[in-house]
Amino acid sequence: MTLAWPWALLGLLALPLVVVAYRRLLRQQAERRADLARQGLVVPMARRDRWRHVAPVLLVAALAVMLLALARPVAAVAEPRREGTVILAFDVSTSMAAEDVRPTRLDSAKAAAKGFVEKQPSTVKIGVVAFGGSGIIAQQPTTDKDEVLASVNRLSPQGDTSLGRGILTSLSAIAGKPIVSNGDTESGSADETPIGYYGGTAIVLLTDGENTSGPDPANLADLASAAGVKIYPIGLGSAEGTVLEKNGFSIATRLDEQSLKQIAEVTGGTYYNATDSSSLAQVYDSIQLNWVSRSVPHEVTSLVAGVATLLLLAGAVVSVLRRGRVI
Repeated sequence: MTLAWPWALLGLLALPLVVVAYRRLLRQQAERRADLARQGLVVPMARRDRWRHVAPVLLVAALAVMLLALARPVAAVAEPRREGTVILAFDVSTSMAAEDVRPTRLDSAKAAAKGFVEKQPSTVKIGVVAFGGSGIIAQQPTTDKDEVLASVNRLSPQGDTSLGRGILTSLSAIAGKPIVSNGDTESGSADETPIGYYGGTAIVLLTDGENTSGPDPANLADLASAAGVKIYPIGLGSAEGTVLEKNGFSIATRLDEQSLKQIAEVTGGTYYNATDSSSLAQVYDSIQLNWVSRSVPHEVTSLVAGVATLLLLAGAVVSVLRRGRVI
């Protein structure tokens, strides 16, 4: 416990003076009674009353606690909260424009992601990654939900699919720096450093699972696992697949669940299959970060003042019961 106004405790120096004055009053009363007893005006006291000091002690204690309240005590209270970082990694390849999940795979993923963002507490940072044949960080992890939602709205489908690039870029967003993965980096800088450990973080990988280019997502799943990052792949579409018409070409696309399940198993996450927009929203609801306990300072002046009030009332009650008056 700390004190916002510790100088207020200087008032405690007056308490010994109160005690001395009380003892002096008792001595004067005893001498006066003895004098009256010698004159036969009062009956000599047979024995000392053990309870006569209870009320004064309670009143002095109340005064001490009141002075403590004036010092504005601050206590560290442990509060459970959800915190961490979530990266929403969107597959923006051409196949995400397929309409087997209405209105399209990507539009359904975006709509459910917005609902997920709105539900998160202010202690959770959310980032957005878009990946096709390459990966980009559309939004660095932030607690500003408006910025996250704006970045989600800007996503549009184009290009190939590289699950490995999506994972690697997401890990770079979490680490806040380019990372090394078996010689394959997000950018070819000579200043890159290995990723550290980031417990309490998660990557939500929204994809149809059709990996068409490197690097190998299995190797990057191992890297994520070593960094303490869980990956929750969400498979969009159906295993039977569909045919997408694009610029006069017919493109066959189907959900590749096996690679997504492997990624989830390696990192300790969970694979989900979202066949429609409603099931996709339920998938988001099941993704939970760890609960942690943080010490948060709270001023407890009112609680201390309440204790002082109770002591004051107790002293008054005892005084009334013994003497018929408060003082």
